[in-house]
Amino acid sequence: MKKIRLPHIDCETVANEIGDFVLQTVQKVNVNGCVIGLSGGVDSSTSAAVVKKAFDRHNDGLELVGYILPSRLNAGADRGDAETVAGLFGIRHEVVPIETVVEAYRASNPEAFDSDYHRGNMISRIRATVLNTKASTEGKIVAGTGNRDEDFGIGYYTLFGDGAVHISPIAGLSKRLVREMAAYLGIPDNIIHRIPSAGLEPDQSDFKDLGYKYDVVELVSEGHQQGFSPAEMSTGEQIAPLVKEQMEDYRAKFGRLKFETVEAVVADVLRRHAVANRKVEIIHPPTPEISLIY
Repeated sequence: MKKIRLPHIDCETVANEIGDFVLQTVQKVNVNGCVIGLSGGVDSSTSAAVVKKAFDRHNDGLELVGYILPSRLNAGADRGDAETVAGLFGIRHEVVPIETVVEAYRASNPEAFDSDYHRGNMISRIRATVLNTKASTEGKIVAGTGNRDEDFGIGYYTLFGDGAVHISPIAGLSKRLVREMAAYLGIPDNIIHRIPSAGLEPDQSDFKDLGYKYDVVELVSEGHQQGFSPAEMSTGEQIAPLVKEQMEDYRAKFGRLKFETVEAVVADVLRRHAVANRKVEIIHPPTPEISLIY
C-alpha cells in the first residue's frame, strides 16, 4: 500500500539556507537587523537561534533583539525559558509586560473581555503592535516564529497578531523538523519537548484546542498534497492508529472526546487547511526556500 512520504532535512544545510534568506532580506530592505518575540517555546527559540547565528556568521553589525512580552496568563517558566535561550545565544533582550496595555483596551473593546477566545486574539494583536513598533523605531524588521504545520497546515495563528511579521524564517519546517533543528542548534530539551501552547487563554494548550497533535497535522497535510483522499487517510495505517491513540490521550487528560472518529479528525485538519489558505491570501510574509528531502 502506498504510504504518505514525510520529508527530512540536513540541519546544517537548512540552517544556512534560512540564515542566507534572512540576511538577503535584511540587506534588501536596508535595515540593521530583526526583532523577535521570545515566548520560551521551541518555535520562537529555534527562529531566534537560526537568525542570531546567521547575523554572527555575517559579522557586519546586524543585530537580533528579543522581546519577552508576558501577560498575566503566562507562567513564570515561559519568561525563564525565553531568557535562557537569549542568554544561550547571546541575544540582547528585554522583558516588556503587557498586562496594563491589555487592560487599557477595556476602554475601546470591552466586548473582547467577555470571551477568552477574543481576548486571546486581542493579546496576540497587541504583541504584534509592540513588536512592529519596536522594529520601526529601531530600524529593524519583525522575524516571525510560525512553523509549517501551524501557519500553512491549519492556520493556527492570529491574523494581524502573530501572523503580522515581515519574514517567516521557519515556515518551511513542520513541528517535527523544528524540534530536530532545535536539537541540532543546542536548544535545551525541556524547551524542545515543552507542550505547545499559544498562552492566550487560561490553561490553554494546542492539543486541548485542536483535539490532535502536530504529527497528525503533518501527515494529513502531506497526504492531501500527495493526492490521498480523506477516506484513504482515515483508514490508512499511518494515521488511523495515531489518531485513535491521541483520542484516548485526550479523553484521559480532559475527561471527554473532542472528536468521535478518525474521519472527523481528518476532516477537521482539512477544514482548517482551507482556512489557512484563505489566511495566506490576506497575509503571506516572505519565506525561505529550503531543501526538504523526500
